[in-house]
Amino acid sequence: MGGHSHWSTIKRHKGAQDAKRGKIFTRVIREISIAARNGGDPDGNPTLRQAIAKSKEVNMPVDTVKRAIQRGTGELPGVQFEEFILEGYGPGGTALLLEISTDKRNRVVAEIRNILTKNNGTMAEPGAVAWQFQKKGLVVIEGQPVTEEQLFDLVLEAGAEDVKQTPSGFEIISEPADFEAVKAAIEKGQIETSLSDITFLAQNHIQLEGRDAEQALKLMDLLDENEDVVKVHANFEISDELMEKMAAEGA
Repeated sequence: MGGHSHWSTIKRHKGAQDAKRGKIFTRVIREISIAARNGGDPDGNPTLRQAIAKSKEVNMPVDTVKRAIQRGTGELPGVQFEEFILEGYGPGGTALLLEISTDKRNRVVAEIRNILTKNNGTMAEPGAVAWQFQKKGLVVIEGQPVTEEQLFDLVLEAGAEDVKQTPSGFEIISEPADFEAVKAAIEKGQIETSLSDITFLAQNHIQLEGRDAEQALKLMDLLDENEDVVKVHANFEISDELMEKMAAEGA
């Protein structure tokens, strides 16, 4: 990845997300409820198991998790959410993929279109952008005393596809079905992770500079502020140097 790390961009964006604790809770609750539609027992429902793991990462009360599961299984009344993908283009011709969870599809589509239009972006037709991304398990390790060889030994047998070295650590990529096993192998090796999730990874990246970079980060934040947007994925990279400069300037 050289001097420009996609993880730097993700990390900056993740920091902005994590600052909104209430929204994080809302998202995880929705994720649990949707996953629980396929069964309320996490032992037989890996999607629910992963959602519950996220609830622990954000210190969500056990009772809140239980109610979310019961709403999903129908034991408690609650709003029914649907999940779908929206696609778009951002500054510099970047590709955007948005994971949506909502009970009002028409409203959120209009809101996203409005945000894009006002911030140098456009909506895209279904399939126009999605082909540029692959759904994968991703584990990021930063600042840990571990070598690439040690990681390979830990994760390849668990099903990891690749171990990539970054300027500040490593990225371990797997198929979604192998994500839990890979994550467990890393935990067993007593290695701390900076990020672990099933996500959409761009197959190719566009390097952004100057005004395009500033607008792209602003657009990511605006999209993320929408309560029905679960995750925003993009295919751009910004150099570490420019990221540091923008952070210092408050961009």
